[in-house]
Amino acid sequence: MAETTREMVPALLALEDGTVFRGCGFGASADSAGEIVFNTAITGYQEVLTDPSYRGQIITMTAPEIGNVGVNPIDFESARPWCAGFVVRQLSPAVSSWRAESDLGTFLAQHGIPGIADIDTRAITRRLRETGAQRAVITRDVANPAAAVEKARKHPALDGRDLVREVTTPETYSWDEPLWQGTGGAAPFGEAPPARHHVVAYDFGIKRGILRHLRSSGCKVTVVPASTPAKQVLDLKPDGVFLSNGPGDPAALPYTVDAARELVKSKIPVFGICLGHQILGLALGGDTYKLRFGHHGANHPVRHESNGRVEITSQNHNYAVDADSLSGLVELTHVNLNDGVVEGMRVLDAAAYSVQYHPEAGPGPHDARYLFDDFIALMTDRAAG
Repeated sequence: MAETTREMVPALLALEDGTVFRGCGFGASADSAGEIVFNTAITGYQEVLTDPSYRGQIITMTAPEIGNVGVNPIDFESARPWCAGFVVRQLSPAVSSWRAESDLGTFLAQHGIPGIADIDTRAITRRLRETGAQRAVITRDVANPAAAVEKARKHPALDGRDLVREVTTPETYSWDEPLWQGTGGAAPFGEAPPARHHVVAYDFGIKRGILRHLRSSGCKVTVVPASTPAKQVLDLKPDGVFLSNGPGDPAALPYTVDAARELVKSKIPVFGICLGHQILGLALGGDTYKLRFGHHGANHPVRHESNGRVEITSQNHNYAVDADSLSGLVELTHVNLNDGVVEGMRVLDAAAYSVQYHPEAGPGPHDARYLFDDFIALMTDRAAG
């Protein structure tokens, strides 16, 4: 076991409605603002922090202690953390995992992200459930909470902001790393299977777990920037196209919607996850809307409509597809049992489908891994003529 780096510095968290929480700062010695959300996952804070979908947000973890397994790059979903800040009830005083290469506080400090501990995260969660999404500020200027509240109120909201351009890859690249096999040594991910299909994946903020699932499913994977036109993607001669997760408001991404619309028209198999699900909905002529406080966690129940099976799912989104706006165009395949939000759909006249949640988990359960098999089946059927 190793002691964590912990600098006991007074800090405060201020919400735009005037609510102020006092705690202890850790991570970067900096102020930060963003939309505050709560995540109900018990494990997987490394995957949460490095999920690009959290760009522009301050994450509150509802689990009572965070940081006990330290930081290990193999568990990252991207090369760096993307959130604006991190809020925990208790920062673990020790790192007890043999895989850890650093502690949480040091990791956040290295990337300029402030954290705040010793906060009643249950109170924050209740507040957000009552008031809906809010902007917030983490600051070490504890003498002037009114100024922090005002700063939160002036921070830009997520609506209408294109955050995808801030997280997408600047250039096309290939991905060849399969799922982690739990092995040590020089090749912890094992050997990738032969590539049977070529998938072009749009990077709207894509997670490594998704790419690993595609590669382990026997796909050659080419990742392209979010602004890539459909024609350029089709020129790569893919067997299927993947629309990834990502941050922010889907209505602020007309260039992605245009590309998705052309891809659906081409009849090529299309699979979308999270933001990709919303983009597909807009491409079909539907609407999206912002949820009151979003879905963030690894324990959301979703019903698979075809068989009534309930899947426990990993989720991270603030916007959702309006089911009524797509009447007659799609079949609803999955529904959230907490609030009835559309969690999956299949296009009626094209080889395209999508889910709002994360079947690759990272973190979370593996109930929905079959969705990758469904994508393989679509591409196989198309190849067979």
